[in-house]
Amino acid sequence: MGRLRITSLQVFCAVLAAALLLQRPLAESLDTSAVRIAATVFVAVCVQALPFLVLGVLLSGLIAAFVSPAALGRLLPRRTALAVPVAGLAGAVLPGCECASVPVARRLISQGLPDAAALTFLLAAPAINPVVLVATAVAFPGEPGMVVARFAGSLGTAVVMGWLWSRFGRAEWIAERVRRRVHPGSGGARWWVFLETARHDLVAAGGFLVLGGLTSAVLNVAVPASWLAGLAGQLVLSIVLMALLAVVLALCSEADAFVAASLGALPLLPRLVFLVVGPAVDVKLFALQSGTFGRAFAMRFAPTTLLVATLCGTAAGLLALGGVR
Repeated sequence: MGRLRITSLQVFCAVLAAALLLQRPLAESLDTSAVRIAATVFVAVCVQALPFLVLGVLLSGLIAAFVSPAALGRLLPRRTALAVPVAGLAGAVLPGCECASVPVARRLISQGLPDAAALTFLLAAPAINPVVLVATAVAFPGEPGMVVARFAGSLGTAVVMGWLWSRFGRAEWIAERVRRRVHPGSGGARWWVFLETARHDLVAAGGFLVLGGLTSAVLNVAVPASWLAGLAGQLVLSIVLMALLAVVLALCSEADAFVAASLGALPLLPRLVFLVVGPAVDVKLFALQSGTFGRAFAMRFAPTTLLVATLCGTAAGLLALGGVR
């Protein structure tokens, strides 16, 4: 006699039935301002990110179906030290956010691109594309230095991380499934590969997007708004806390400039660090990277990226903003 196996569908039905039976007490217990705020943040994060995640998986499918490894190899210099900055500058031509860049970077690795170049593109694409830079200019009118500093700090973060990975990174830190190459077929076979790749990447990345959105919602409620009031006169502390706040809030890179602009009590420098760190590493992106590249990768890549982005953002701000502002 075989053992009883409980499937995910059965668990879902059980949870749904319990929710229906306990509808009134659940509604009363969850009808609080904190829960409403958390729900709003969760929906906002997912709604902001989902269109760009869909764009990313569509690009991922197109790369898998129609772009050969040989073609990709011809686009980059053979030397990794030169391929990294070229891959970083390539991120400027793709409007999208960090959610879109993860599946694209995964597909680039599976198609034979050097890991360092693909990871550089992953960090650069959501941070220096035209949509993000225009949004920053609109959010900070009369402060063109913020646009220049954001571009320099974000590109510097991507290139430095690419060079660090080429020097110290190990292939085994990236999950083996990422390197399974999908060979383009011909005719209808190419479209079949496109559909299957896009479907697989959307299901895989979408679940971790939800997980990241839940984490962001909980942490948004747990961070008191009054903390920001006492940071204006403590520059180093404000830089560190704004970097951590960028990780916690998990904002889309197309919208974070307006959030930073609203924090007028803080100097420009910590707000710039917020803008450089956010597209490079946050709880949502950490969840997506864990699900896509593996936990061993994310546990090493995310903390290093946080440190590098904070330093690059600070350096870019000191140079482009004319000192501490």
